[in-house]
Amino acid sequence: MTRVLFVGEVPIVYTTFIKGFDSFMIGRSWDERTYIENALKKQGIDVDTIPTNFADVNFPEKIDELLKYDVVMLSDVGSNSLLLHPEVSTLGKPHPNRLKLLKRYVEEHGKGFAMIGGYMSFQGIYGRANYKNTPIEEILPVELMIFDDRVEVPEGFNPKVVMKDHPVVKGLPEKWPMFLGYNKTALKKGADLLVEYEGDPIVAVWNYGKGRTMAFTSDCGPHWGSPEFLNWKYYHVFWGQAVKWLAGEI
Repeated sequence: MTRVLFVGEVPIVYTTFIKGFDSFMIGRSWDERTYIENALKKQGIDVDTIPTNFADVNFPEKIDELLKYDVVMLSDVGSNSLLLHPEVSTLGKPHPNRLKLLKRYVEEHGKGFAMIGGYMSFQGIYGRANYKNTPIEEILPVELMIFDDRVEVPEGFNPKVVMKDHPVVKGLPEKWPMFLGYNKTALKKGADLLVEYEGDPIVAVWNYGKGRTMAFTSDCGPHWGSPEFLNWKYYHVFWGQAVKWLAGEI
């Protein structure tokens, strides 16, 4: 059975209420892992997940731990969450560089990697995801922007499949459901553009070293992923085909 490690998609939100002289805060966690987790399980794929706020501690630091998985997927997890284990940032104690580890995982061991878009993916909001000039950018099929790379499309847009015979999108409709934004990237030479919007990559893939990687530059959940996309009858088909291609099974 194909095994996936999915990391991210659990934001924690604090809201401050101000009522005259007094104020108070409430907090809540939104667990958006279920969209893609359920889709992959529906395709017979085994999924382990790490919520965003535990990535700094729980993401594997040894290659043997990563090799239990055929594919690793990052969704809305900034580079600092993988670079800065709490013991690095608070105690000055060295830890492995997990961005370099992911590059080895793909390049030397022939595994699959995908980055899914969002405010803390690729470069992200104000550039804070900060994957530019890292080992992750090296292995991705797209080049990242220097600063904030968000393209907000609040009126909605419909991406289009442009490489219909590729296993990742084979059998899917040419016109996709609505999205509300994406991370702007540029296709690298030698990469395959599968789905696009106004010339920008929405889905791009390529072979890197012995492995394969994919960039999905919009969102697998809210808010860029509209209800139309999340309830799309091909949602689980797309993600299943993507993972199986990344794992070298199709």
